[in-house]
Amino acid sequence: MQQTKRSVGNKTRQRSVFHLNTYDMTFIQQAISIFNQAIEDYHKYDDVDHPCNNPYEEHTIEGYLYKKEWIDTVQWHLEDLIREPNIDPAAALALKRRIDKSNQDRTDLVEMIDEYYWQLFQQVKPQPKATLNTESPAWAIDRLSILQLKIYHMKVEVARANVSEAHKAKCQAKLDVLLEQNTDLSTAISQLLEAYHRGEKVMKVYKQMKMYNDPALNPVLYGQK
Repeated sequence: MQQTKRSVGNKTRQRSVFHLNTYDMTFIQQAISIFNQAIEDYHKYDDVDHPCNNPYEEHTIEGYLYKKEWIDTVQWHLEDLIREPNIDPAAALALKRRIDKSNQDRTDLVEMIDEYYWQLFQQVKPQPKATLNTESPAWAIDRLSILQLKIYHMKVEVARANVSEAHKAKCQAKLDVLLEQNTDLSTAISQLLEAYHRGEKVMKVYKQMKMYNDPALNPVLYGQK
């Protein structure tokens, strides 16, 4: 995946210049690199209120991937904060509402990534024995995004000072499993995308149809009108 850069105001954004190579293992490796870039950028500040300064152009797959990981990373830490044993109930409720919104933002972004792949593969004619898949490309990529967070934070636990060797060994064993899962999931996603490209899978995308944030569909919300 090649990129060029252009200035936008005071920012330099990286421009996507690839199209049909977004279904091979090289793309998956680059996606993981973008995910880790977002995680590292967040932890420079480690602040759930810090704005996301996306280095990639809007409406590009790279921009979607970076924003996706930023949302996941912020939500990871919001989930930590809400588990504070002595948290004020009002603060907990505010965090819960924020996590709900984050989940909706995450879902919306995953569907944007799926739309990208729908456009990419819509001209592919399925083979006669083409099969369906249980999840869309973007929801598989969603799992890959969250997996990078698990790996990052498990590495932190392995390197923690002032903990027992038993704790470190237990975390290292978990990290080994996560790294193996990362390899397997990366391979599986690449194989899935290649299968779509060859017409071996039928490309179908279903919206999540989440109801709890919709005032027209949640009876608690529309019942108050």
